Amino acid sequence: MEPISIRHAQFGRASRSMRLQTLVRLRWLAVAGQTITVLIVAVLLRYAMPLVETALLVAALALANLLLSLRFPPTHRLQPAAALGLLGFDLLQMAGLLFITGGIANPFAPLICVPVIISFGSLPLRHSLGLLGFAVVCTTALVLSPYPVPWVKDEVLLIHPILQLGSWCAIVSMMIFAAFYAYRVSLEATLLADALAATELVLEREKHLSQLDGLAAAAAHELGTPLATISVVAKEMERELSSDPRYGEDVALLRSQSERCRDILRRLTSLSADNEEHMRRLPLSSLIEEVMAPHRQFGIALELVEKGERSKEPVGHRNAGILYGLGNLIENAVDFARQKVTVTVEHDADMVAITIEDDGQGFAPDVLTHIGEPYMSTRSRETARAGGLGLGLFIAKTLLERSGATLAFANRAPDGEGARVRVTWPRSVMQMKA
Repeated sequence: MEPISIRHAQFGRASRSMRLQTLVRLRWLAVAGQTITVLIVAVLLRYAMPLVETALLVAALALANLLLSLRFPPTHRLQPAAALGLLGFDLLQMAGLLFITGGIANPFAPLICVPVIISFGSLPLRHSLGLLGFAVVCTTALVLSPYPVPWVKDEVLLIHPILQLGSWCAIVSMMIFAAFYAYRVSLEATLLADALAATELVLEREKHLSQLDGLAAAAAHELGTPLATISVVAKEMERELSSDPRYGEDVALLRSQSERCRDILRRLTSLSADNEEHMRRLPLSSLIEEVMAPHRQFGIALELVEKGERSKEPVGHRNAGILYGLGNLIENAVDFARQKVTVTVEHDADMVAITIEDDGQGFAPDVLTHIGEPYMSTRSRETARAGGLGLGLFIAKTLLERSGATLAFANRAPDGEGARVRVTWPRSVMQMKA
């Protein structure tokens, strides 16, 4: 089974950048929230606060947002450095508001974590870590704020230094935890999306291959009429010029080659019709031989063990997903085997099972529960000649599970020697209905 090449496909965070429109909308939400909060505190509650400075900071964020909306189209994608700069500006603006309204004692101080969380969910790790460090510095500066929290006139709300230290620790710890959580969730979603995209590439390739016989038949049909005309003319020329020493041999060659072309087109035309049933029907033994054949040339013995009678084997539809999935599992077994790979085929009235075993080092115990996750390498690359188990295994597992299979991964021996992959289907899935 020839593996699909996805080397030049764009995956990962490099292929996904933050849309400017998304950040602009979040900033308008921040402007609205800050404006409403200031109005409630200053107008409704009538608390004393630096209203002019606060209004200037909110207006600065609104003006920057307006300029971005006018300068760039809504679909503009931000490079990591540009997104980091905008989030850094948001962080600085929020820190300025908090600094002049009580600092760390302001009940809205935890909002300084928001730009950091957004960064860890959408930007590369090195950019996000830089913003996290800047946020910790800003949070520390809030502890040193000389401005009181807006409060009732002629009253001063005193916050004990120990309580301020506790608030600083709570905000910083929340910032770090929330940032790590957002990063992990975003990373898992990115890896899964990339792996599914690679799976779709595999399916698309197999679909194109399955259409080649139809394209060949169509081409043969279109070429049939002009070739028939050429053949008729060649016969007439041969009848008239066969005895001519100058052109006789050339005309005979032209006639023979036109007949050869007709034979080739006749075979192409009949390929879809004559072999349609053969191409559509695939006995279990033929399926196994088809996925094993490409891997017999790498110096590893491939042993086939059949535990059922061939006369009673299921005959199913040709399924590109099953062919690719089993081929990938056998390829990985050959890569990690020392001398031999054993493929065991079982079938009865209820199920069909294929077990692939190698005599390599087996799966590491600490990753057996994670096998099949995208970009998860399950065995040491030192034992492999052609890469490790990761995205390829995820694609194989996904395709086989789509076909109705259940996969089980284990080691052949308790000490971890040799890997075993068992793929099981209900017989009804693998049996073509009459």
